[in-house]
Amino acid sequence: MLRNAGRSVFPRALVVGLLVAAVAPLAAAQDAGNGFLFQQPRGSFTINGGYSHATAGGDLFSQVTNQLSLARSDFSGATIGADLALRIAPRFDVVLSTSYSGTSTPSNYRELVDQNNQEITQVTDFKRVPVMLSLRAYLTPRGREVGKFAWVPARFAPYVGVGGGAMWYQFRQNGDFVDYQTNNVFTSDFNSSQWAPAAQGLAGMDFTLTPHIALNGEVKYVWANSKLNDSFIDFGRIDLSGLSTTIGLTFGF
Repeated sequence: MLRNAGRSVFPRALVVGLLVAAVAPLAAAQDAGNGFLFQQPRGSFTINGGYSHATAGGDLFSQVTNQLSLARSDFSGATIGADLALRIAPRFDVVLSTSYSGTSTPSNYRELVDQNNQEITQVTDFKRVPVMLSLRAYLTPRGREVGKFAWVPARFAPYVGVGGGAMWYQFRQNGDFVDYQTNNVFTSDFNSSQWAPAAQGLAGMDFTLTPHIALNGEVKYVWANSKLNDSFIDFGRIDLSGLSTTIGLTFGF
């Protein structure tokens, strides 16, 4: 049986804090005059965007797509993220990353209308924010030293990686619903949000544009699931897994 739950506040401060922490060392490195042409980069900061495909498995997604005018694809959409990488070896980086993907989709019951023969409508929100720490391994050298004072980045630098961390999610439905025991229509706001453990695998490539800037492309799959709160007491765990593809700019420092 569905019950009401309080609203959850999206942790925007966490994402903002990570971005500030990433920009600070980048600005310091630029002030010091350290560049790709004079020494190997100590790390990089990447801003990216793309598409996040939600697996949307399990009984919760099955029920809402069967009863309401929703499709599993409605839970997939645009994503934006940032990575802070620190070099620990010539071919290895430790990477702190976060991203945000969210959808908000209006819907109605497929086969039911209210007593006035009007559609019974609601809005479903699905948000995911993974915060991950990964080890990234480059498959080829990332550059070469020229003499004693210059370092030239490779044109292409492919890599793979694995990592773990946590994902914050929110699944919320707000609007009108049907009580199947009485056939009455009622208004409510069902909400579940919390943190859950997550793991990921990734592969990507850096394409050098200038000694300081590279174009980055990446494919990443995140595995995660979580229990639901009392708003969705009759359901099992919610599937938070999905595949994302992104493109972005990487700035070395």
